[in-house]
Amino acid sequence: MPHPEAQGESVPPRGGKLSRNVRLLGLASLLNDVASEMIYPLMPQFLIGVLKGNKFQLGLIEGVADSASSLLKPWMGAWSDRAGRRKSFVVLGYLASAVSRPLIGLAAAPWHLLAARSADRIGKGIRTAPRDALVAESSEDAMRGRAFGFQRAMDHLGAAFGPLLGALFLWIAPNELRTLFLLSIVPGLAVAVLLVLGLRERAAVSGGSAAPPVATGCGETVAHPAVPPIDGNFRLYLFSLVVFTLGNSSDAFLLLRAGELGVPTAVLPLLWCLFHVVKSSGNLVGGRLVDRWGPRPMILAGWLLYAAVYLGFALAHEAWQVWVCFLAYGIHFALTEPAERTFVTHLVGPRGKGRAFGWFNLAIGIATFPASVAFGWLYDRFGALAAFGWGAGLALAAAALLAGVNSARGRIPDRGVSNKRQGDSS
Repeated sequence: MPHPEAQGESVPPRGGKLSRNVRLLGLASLLNDVASEMIYPLMPQFLIGVLKGNKFQLGLIEGVADSASSLLKPWMGAWSDRAGRRKSFVVLGYLASAVSRPLIGLAAAPWHLLAARSADRIGKGIRTAPRDALVAESSEDAMRGRAFGFQRAMDHLGAAFGPLLGALFLWIAPNELRTLFLLSIVPGLAVAVLLVLGLRERAAVSGGSAAPPVATGCGETVAHPAVPPIDGNFRLYLFSLVVFTLGNSSDAFLLLRAGELGVPTAVLPLLWCLFHVVKSSGNLVGGRLVDRWGPRPMILAGWLLYAAVYLGFALAHEAWQVWVCFLAYGIHFALTEPAERTFVTHLVGPRGKGRAFGWFNLAIGIATFPASVAFGWLYDRFGALAAFGWGAGLALAAAALLAGVNSARGRIPDRGVSNKRQGDSS
């Protein structure tokens, strides 16, 4: 039987279609990640080999860029709630990244790369929370996990194709890094055009106390209440995410571990591509399971699997074991990514999704930088078992915290407005 957390929601008809907005946002994620990942793996080499930078500058660039993105997300989410619209934030965010990303090809000094990379991540900060809120609002309750699974699957599919396209270009035109960076504007601008022409704005979602009335489906209208405050229950969920993320270091350490265990450098891109393929296909399945069993069991299963995978990386002693660990790590993402976002909508109800997704992304973002610093120090000082054991232990602690979250609190059905009325037909 379905998990109790999934009960009370209407079950979509078999073969039900995702809404137009969800499909468009998924395609936008795919194209944007193609543009991003076709150049991202090459930026360290570009900084050090062409711009004559160093590893400290690389860390500074990525740290500043990611911090700018993380700090913007709650503000942009809340602003989109107050504005009563999401589309303009989503389009502006993707457009900012599309324009700034190819400017890396014109960089003549490390600080130029810092400026372009920061502008790219600022675009991510502008769009992420409003986009996630729009995905939620464009989906029926019983298909929300599937919607987030589709969006994440397209994102990872783009991350798999991007490096392959970059490698193909450099095989045809060796050492033409600047040209490749400039060409990233093509899929980036395609995203902006696609969303301007195809994305349909939802009805007003203002967070004010006088939000417009909406149809109940029974011949009457009711006014939405004001956006409720972030309660202790949701804060506990955010805290569990912070604890988990503190043990979830950069995946670059996993690639480093693969090299230590004998995976050839020339094969690492293939391993990375396969990893993203597993994440992409797995998210499609994981999203459907979230709708059937509820988000919290999926998150718990994913975090427990993460702990096992990290211990596997620590204890592995042959190259083939790394491949198994990477595939299992991809399944972890399939279990958790659609579920974590769906759980946000379960906890906050129909109002204030933009703000809620902003805090959700901030909770993850603020823990990412110290997570990698701590992991790197443990790895360098005490070895793989200490570092990966640290990550596994924090995953178990986060799971214990998540078990205390009341999944029913603040959950208000928001199926009253039909997709047709909201301007987003399937």
